[in-house]
Amino acid sequence: MTVPQTPAPTTSLLLPTVERLTGESPKCAIVWLHGLGADGHDFEPIVDEFDFDQLPALRFVFPHAPMRAVTINGGYVMRAWYDIVSADFAPGREEAEGVRESTRQIEALLERENARGIPDARIVLAGFSQGGVIALHAGLRHPRRLAGILALSCYLPMTDTLDAEAQPANRDVPIFMAHGRADPVIPYDLGKRSAKLLKAQDYHVQWHGYAAEHTVCIEELHDIEAWLNKVLADVC
Repeated sequence: MTVPQTPAPTTSLLLPTVERLTGESPKCAIVWLHGLGADGHDFEPIVDEFDFDQLPALRFVFPHAPMRAVTINGGYVMRAWYDIVSADFAPGREEAEGVRESTRQIEALLERENARGIPDARIVLAGFSQGGVIALHAGLRHPRRLAGILALSCYLPMTDTLDAEAQPANRDVPIFMAHGRADPVIPYDLGKRSAKLLKAQDYHVQWHGYAAEHTVCIEELHDIEAWLNKVLADVC
């Protein structure tokens, strides 16, 4: 079931979104963030790849990132969750204020789900590439317990602020992290190091590596489906 794109009010933090429902009156939601240069339609077809017959109706929310200039792409304006200011993956590669601004916008979408009758404990925050970076950053700092965090082909940003900003409510949130071993965009080892860092801080991370590049492969889809069915069955 496809829901028409939701326009963003000019006076609020709400981003425009694409929505898909798996049934009437959804009980849970998955907010899924796309990668650099894509938009909310990028992962919309993934809904049809999943089997959620054992779950109540779900609402998938695919927001469009804001348009902004991206430094490493010559200042070209595209949909991006934050500016990337250097080609390496040293600390500070991602522009911190852009990360924080996008986090505030995601918080606004989570609050809208609350207003529509879905509490935080029934929401999975998901993302791919840049979207996964924001899902990790926002999810670990969210003040109320989420159902889970799904972070694909990405890494943990702003690690120097995590200890001070992490919220106790999501210290034990289930986290699914996955990465293609041949990823030419975001190095596999960077994603794996991010997972190890979180595990060392006692976060509940499930790590998966795949024979893939910067994409979501079929085997990965099956593992995501199983994980989503489990974490949502526990709360829905």
